[in-house]
Amino acid sequence: EQWTVNPRVASSSLATGAKNLSKLRGFFLLIINNIKKNMNFFKDAQLKNELLKAIEDLGYKKPTEIQEKTIPHLLSSDSDIIATAQTGTGKTAAFGLPSIQLTEAYNTDTQTLVLCPTRELCIQITNDLQSYSKYLNGINIVAVYGGASIDNQSRALRKGAQIVVATPGRAKDLIKRKRLKLENVERVILDEADEMLSMGFKDDLESILGKTPSQKQTLLFSATMSPKIIAITKQYMQSPLQISAKVANTSPRNVKHVYYMVHAKDRYSALKRIADINPSIYGIVFCRTRKETKDVSNKLMHDGYNADAIHGDLSQAQRDEVMGRFRKRKLQILVATDVAARGLDVDDLSHVINYNLPDDDETYIHRSGRTGRAGKKGTSIVIIHTRESKKIHFIEKKSKITFVRELIPSGKDICEKQLYSLINKIEKVEVDEHQIEPFLPSIYKKLEWLSREELIKHFVSAEFNRFLSYYKNARDLNDYSKSTREKNKKSKSDRRKSSLISFYINIGTKNDLNPARLIGLINEALNSGDAVIGKIEILKKFSFFEIEASMDQKIKSSLQGQEFEGVKIKLEVANEKPKKSDRTERPSSRGSRGRDNRSSRRSSRNNQEKRSGRKR
Repeated sequence: EQWTVNPRVASSSLATGAKNLSKLRGFFLLIINNIKKNMNFFKDAQLKNELLKAIEDLGYKKPTEIQEKTIPHLLSSDSDIIATAQTGTGKTAAFGLPSIQLTEAYNTDTQTLVLCPTRELCIQITNDLQSYSKYLNGINIVAVYGGASIDNQSRALRKGAQIVVATPGRAKDLIKRKRLKLENVERVILDEADEMLSMGFKDDLESILGKTPSQKQTLLFSATMSPKIIAITKQYMQSPLQISAKVANTSPRNVKHVYYMVHAKDRYSALKRIADINPSIYGIVFCRTRKETKDVSNKLMHDGYNADAIHGDLSQAQRDEVMGRFRKRKLQILVATDVAARGLDVDDLSHVINYNLPDDDETYIHRSGRTGRAGKKGTSIVIIHTRESKKIHFIEKKSKITFVRELIPSGKDICEKQLYSLINKIEKVEVDEHQIEPFLPSIYKKLEWLSREELIKHFVSAEFNRFLSYYKNARDLNDYSKSTREKNKKSKSDRRKSSLISFYINIGTKNDLNPARLIGLINEALNSGDAVIGKIEILKKFSFFEIEASMDQKIKSSLQGQEFEGVKIKLEVANEKPKKSDRTERPSSRGSRGRDNRSSRRSSRNNQEKRSGRKR
């Protein structure tokens, strides 16, 4: 109607709209062309239609960097390749699709041998290759690995297997038995070569490679380039092409890197608190050794956590059972070593927890890349002690990531988080009216004496008392030794900008107070670790501490009246005149800097004077 009334306005609006529409059209064309370009990569690489259909079923839209660099080369050249790539970068498709494409289905000899470090990874690669080749007839892919019947694997090989995926130990055994024949192998793929060498497979690899033809294509995929890897490349590869792919799914935008600093003896207690403050945790805890893996997992299970472990002492059936439960999210926490976790590919992990700091930064990056995948956010955590803080800075500098130091949650924080998690769970639980209907009349009658408020209190307490009991008067686990030094260094300049105020507090060594616990008490009261804390003096029955003046009122209101080891806290500014009722409990501000024994001598002298009736 407006356009009818005012044609000039209508004309101008139409012109502006047409211009904006043209820009929008150009934007969408750019997106569509980019999508087409990505989708056309696999077609342009001249993969067979059967392979294209299979990867389309799997949802492949865009090639990863390693696929984009590797697939065209493997389809057009037989030169060797060294590829630096982490788990999660799409390596299996990068070497698997060309290997299947180049396989002669009518020839039952083994044409491609894939060697990998663990049973889990061996099974995973085999399953992926079988998925890629499902529309191709006559191609047989066989997995051979320890922990399973060698006779069954021998029979599978006897039927003919153009592609064999193997762990080094089992491959060597089958070669000795003359069941795995490699005289006609055209390509050998070493996947996770660094892990195979770190597991002690160097001699096995050399023995296996020695049984293959000298004229073959060798592909080496490794997360790191150690001297042992370089030695293999010089001995068994000829003028290899080097390819490097960035780590997929480890963008700082998706992964938050956190470290907690504790004393070594408190490492397990810290792990429990991390799990408790994250009620919906779904993650992997990485340990250094098989023994540590078993110890940590046993403790978690004993303490009632939904956890289990994978390690070398388990049979293949047991490992498969644990892995299956974890993939189905029937387990919240999986405890494992790096080696045992190879082949465990789960996209929606919420946390990766490093029970110890890895020896090198690449291992840490490899682990942290298991969370924050598929556009989801994840958290990578390291539990360290003071001496390892330099390693944190080294990883930050070399890997261009930023760690955030967080304090181990207090008992109060955990109880609050668990309580609201419980309430949220109750609120969203599905009620099956049909199943519970027969029981409701008796339940209503049993509970009719309780009011609505009392019923809620009883129900919450029944579910929640375990946490309240466990974390009552829980001690502070944080190691502040380094942070205190850093703050003291920082505070030299900060004190010029911000004045400090001295406080008296009525607890001391008699109440098991030490500087670390006092700092923890202050940080917990302020719900922050950013306050500038100055001098701390811990005496027998009372203590003094300095804190920036801006925190004066907040620290008073937060700490006053709180309980510490059964004592109600009294907090006063140290230079204020003490209350009459408190004079027997604390010295005057003038004596606040004295030593505990000096105060005791003065007290003793006063008592003697009172007994003798003399006046001071």
